Amino acid sequence: MYVPFGPYGTMMGMILILTPILCWYFTRSHIESRIPMNEVKSEIKNKRYYLHICGYLIIIFWKKLTDWMNEPIKVQTGHYTDLVHGFEGNMVLWIQNTFSNPMLTEILNFHYLFIYLFLIYVTTIYYMYTGERDLTDKVTLNYILIYALAVPYYLFFNVEVTSSYIPGMDALLYHDYWYAEFYAEHDPLDNCVPSLHIAIPFGILAINWLHVREKGIDMREWKHFAYHRFIFWNTVLFGFAILYLGIHWIVDIPLGIMIGGIGALFIHHLHPRMRNDYGKLFKGFNRIKLSRHVFIEGIVVLVMFATLMGGLNYQDETMDERPSMILGPNDSNFDIIQPIPEGETAEIFLTNMDNSQSIEIVVIDLMESIPAMGQSEIKWDKLITIQEPIVLLPGETYQEIVRHGEEYTLAIVHHPGHHDDGIQVHISVEYSQGAPVNLALILSLPSLWMTGFVIHRLGRLKAKGMPLTTSIPSHAWGQNDESE
Repeated sequence: MYVPFGPYGTMMGMILILTPILCWYFTRSHIESRIPMNEVKSEIKNKRYYLHICGYLIIIFWKKLTDWMNEPIKVQTGHYTDLVHGFEGNMVLWIQNTFSNPMLTEILNFHYLFIYLFLIYVTTIYYMYTGERDLTDKVTLNYILIYALAVPYYLFFNVEVTSSYIPGMDALLYHDYWYAEFYAEHDPLDNCVPSLHIAIPFGILAINWLHVREKGIDMREWKHFAYHRFIFWNTVLFGFAILYLGIHWIVDIPLGIMIGGIGALFIHHLHPRMRNDYGKLFKGFNRIKLSRHVFIEGIVVLVMFATLMGGLNYQDETMDERPSMILGPNDSNFDIIQPIPEGETAEIFLTNMDNSQSIEIVVIDLMESIPAMGQSEIKWDKLITIQEPIVLLPGETYQEIVRHGEEYTLAIVHHPGHHDDGIQVHISVEYSQGAPVNLALILSLPSLWMTGFVIHRLGRLKAKGMPLTTSIPSHAWGQNDESE
């Protein structure tokens, strides 16, 4: 349902208002680089910026496809939350409790959604406005390719959000009534590896650094340094927000940096070929060179592909033994069942893994649950006036079939007792259309290849004794060396 002044309407309004303001502000020291308004149309045409709009449309489709696969595929891929929790413990809970403040929560909620999305869009416009063709290309590709790079980690190495797994950890963002509908319909709310709130802005920072370093410019003397610094401090704030709000684990930050770094390196080194700056796209390729690319990058792809398959086998043997969420006293949490196409069903299996405490369950349409979404919490007392809960005794499994519907469904679980160690709950949702594992593996191949390309490229540069920031295609490295 579209809400004019909900998160989506607010986001679009903010983009329209703030984009020209920020572009003006960050170009005060280099007014001469601004593209005059009467030349914008020709600038878009001459530099083919209309392709960037197509890129954004592609990533919207790509994200919807991966989000659609995320829920059905979990029947086979399971999750690795117990391993991450065993390594990190409750450090993020300490962060949330130490800095807990209602005003800070509101600020970070706004920053997590709106500034993140705004930063993605305004960066493309900013570089286009200042005549930076290459950087406009690169930051647009950054947004597109980071999502592609994240696919295998997102689908095959699922990790539940911290507020689902650490007793007493509040979901300060997901359970807020103003955001609840938006996130349920645009984000599965149950997969946090890797953090794209870190990967995408870090990718922009890395692209800036690679661009400036290759041109021999001191970063502090660069005319866009003020804007670069603006991105940097927002990225730092994202790092704190994702931990404080009960979304990500600490390990998600270095993993996000890794994904952002791989994406930036891939874009930086491939871009001159894409723009035909050194001849046609495949200039310099021959049978020997192509064979070398296929062999070396193919090895990387095969190793990573084998890792995905090994993870699937491990999950198949162990995932039924591990909890999907852990609830502390008076905690409430939910799992999402996505809209069911006509003729299809989804079967929920919800098991109380505790041997002494009961839990309560409500399976309800998303829109019906909104009145019970309080500020950073689910108001259980309000929810049970909307729909009567089901009591699940220790060791029992609740089963329900959800049939065709256009709305998202929430399976909300509540711990009504005083079991300080938390109650473990296992949730599995089996969709009748089956788990799209084969499709997920196919969509993972671009990510695996990009990783192989970056490893191969950096290895070749190092072997030649060339700076790793060099983006010149290998056929232009030397007139007398055709083997590269």
